[in-house]
Amino acid sequence: MTELDDRLRDAARACTEMVVWHPNTRPGDVLAELGRACDELGIDEWDSYGGGGAVTRLEEQVAELLGKPAAVFFVSGTMAQQSMLRVWCERRGTRRVAIQDLSHLLHHENDGPRLVHDLRFEPLTEGRRTATVDDLRGLAPGLGAALVELPLRDAGCLVPPWEELVALSEAARELGVPLHVDGARLWEVQPSYDRPLAEIAALADSVYVSFYKGLGGMAGAAVVGEEDAMKELRAWRQRMGGQLYRMTPYAAGALVGLRDRLPHMGEYLAWARSFATELVGVGLRVNPDPPHTNTFEVFAESGVEEIHERLAAFMEREKVQPSPPWGPTDVPGVAMTEFTAYQAALAFDPAEVAQWFAEITATG
Repeated sequence: MTELDDRLRDAARACTEMVVWHPNTRPGDVLAELGRACDELGIDEWDSYGGGGAVTRLEEQVAELLGKPAAVFFVSGTMAQQSMLRVWCERRGTRRVAIQDLSHLLHHENDGPRLVHDLRFEPLTEGRRTATVDDLRGLAPGLGAALVELPLRDAGCLVPPWEELVALSEAARELGVPLHVDGARLWEVQPSYDRPLAEIAALADSVYVSFYKGLGGMAGAAVVGEEDAMKELRAWRQRMGGQLYRMTPYAAGALVGLRDRLPHMGEYLAWARSFATELVGVGLRVNPDPPHTNTFEVFAESGVEEIHERLAAFMEREKVQPSPPWGPTDVPGVAMTEFTAYQAALAFDPAEVAQWFAEITATG
């Protein structure tokens, strides 16, 4: 950590308002709110090792939302997806999994899928693009599963055209390859397609969703699918140490998110697209343009250190955090940040926030 890093962190912690992501919170306040929410939702009994109480209610609600027969709750999305892929691979008698080369499982899980489950990943795509039917058909037969990340986060949260996703699903079924969707931000994808969540999930054999990103829960995830596959998945949850004695707080937080945040995903997308238009108007670049979801990338022709100096000064002066930290790109002299609009952003005028971005990047 440099002195500038410390200054940036301290300035962000001191902000009383946030534009990006969710507002700063204190543990005591969150737990107190969760207690009140339990009363409102009628959660008056604990789960026991993931059975009963809020956990069972959450599983039933998510299964219904996504139009699948069953769901399994996990406190860890990493554990959930790796376990689901193992189930599919053991059924198929092979550990070969087709996966996009920008997938979360390849870049953010410390080689866990290989070391723990002996999964053998094969590239479904290369670079910053979504998968197509030709990509799947181009791989050697005998895959254990195919995974698509929806949206593809490390490419700017790209969402494939609906027709391409349908064709990919049909090809997977024709080939007998289980299709798994990494839907960590599937809630945020739905407004882009403007189709029911169940219609989107119907294209896959299993779907993973997260509860702590857009829904603002403390932690947790779920996988939905057919009853028999979910039964096998529960066994892996126990084997992986994920069947905790009490999981009610995480499940209760997810239920609150489904109640309070899910209905507003369309508003978040609309704000993000308006903001992206304003950013382009002040000389910045965005990817994708227009954004496919409420998360997208912003590029500026400026040095990261210079941006962080101006960002820290802005937050110290205004007590508002307009932007997350920035980072370098493969293009010298160009910096990038990932912006996400949730409830906090709706309190601000996109044009005003774009002017703040212009100030911190020195493009205005």
